[in-house]
Amino acid sequence: MSFLLSPDPLSARRLFLDQTGLVLSGAAVALLAGRPALAARSGEQGAGDAQILNTALGAELEAVAAYQVGAESKLLQKPVLALATEFQSHHKAHAELLARTIEKLGGRPVAAKAHYSFPVDQLKSQEDVLRFAARLEQGAVSAYLGAVPLFHQRDLAKA
Repeated sequence: MSFLLSPDPLSARRLFLDQTGLVLSGAAVALLAGRPALAARSGEQGAGDAQILNTALGAELEAVAAYQVGAESKLLQKPVLALATEFQSHHKAHAELLARTIEKLGGRPVAAKAHYSFPVDQLKSQEDVLRFAARLEQGAVSAYLGAVPLFHQRDLAKA
């Protein structure tokens, strides 16, 4: 896959998503459109913003765990494994930034779950792992696109 030859990580991620042929869905947006949106509209803007960020943090922590599953699957060739661990490091950095931002807002960052229900029994090839990762990335992008308009403090979109 040509995304492995991309010169920078962000371009590699975009190419990866483009070449998997995935179309963004609204599933993750629906997740964010519930309680956080209501809290932000009801005058609890700071709490609503922290809750939106906590939802994003939960998604980042899930992505870190998912990439760990992929890395430990022994199904990835070395260049793909290197890219997967790089993507995982991006999610770790996002999670750290989100946690710090939530704390600055006076909130309490969510913790990673002890167990995630990943379809590990369906991961039988490198292609399966890549499809799994692509679906996670698709959900993350959808979640962020849905979250940004919900912020009371627009600057939080930078986090």
